[in-house]
Amino acid sequence: MVETILGEVITTFHKIGIYDVVLPFLLVFAIVFAILEKTKVLGTEKVQTDKGEVEYTRKTLNSLTAFVMAFLVVASSKLVEAITAISSQIIIVIMLVLFFMISVGIFYGSKEDVSLEKKSGFRTFFMIFVFIAILAIFLNAMKTSDGHSWLEIIASLLMRFTTDTAVAAVVLLIGVIVFMWFVVKEPKKTDKDKEGEE
Repeated sequence: MVETILGEVITTFHKIGIYDVVLPFLLVFAIVFAILEKTKVLGTEKVQTDKGEVEYTRKTLNSLTAFVMAFLVVASSKLVEAITAISSQIIIVIMLVLFFMISVGIFYGSKEDVSLEKKSGFRTFFMIFVFIAILAIFLNAMKTSDGHSWLEIIASLLMRFTTDTAVAAVVLLIGVIVFMWFVVKEPKKTDKDKEGEE
């Protein structure tokens, strides 16, 4: 790979700890601060203004709490390593979904809607896919003391039980129950059906 000035800048950022300290710190701070502002867990304060009494969140307390939590996370090298691995791989999952949607959009006309808002089946599938992918990424990022990830341990346990008759019977039973529920469930009633019943 040819070395460039920008490549050297990235290497310098690595050396001074931008990727290992600053960016994880900012990410954790932003997420925790946003959650505290949204949930108002630490309370609110009322301020008298020209328009009357207005309720504000305790931004100072929220920011201080987020600041301390971000510092505690950065202090642990294992947590920083996990955050770096998880965030970079989640971006890959998001890009895969985006590229798939772009590929699907090629086959639609200019006036057809390609969004997932009205296609509930597609949206449910993507939500399940992204949830499983994020869970797998998280389990892969969490390492034990001997260096193995939780995902590797779970996979080895599942591989050990694949030949077990009892496990196969349980999986078959779950499959049958899911199939029966899918066949027997009643379709959701629309607003027109409800009006017709009245």
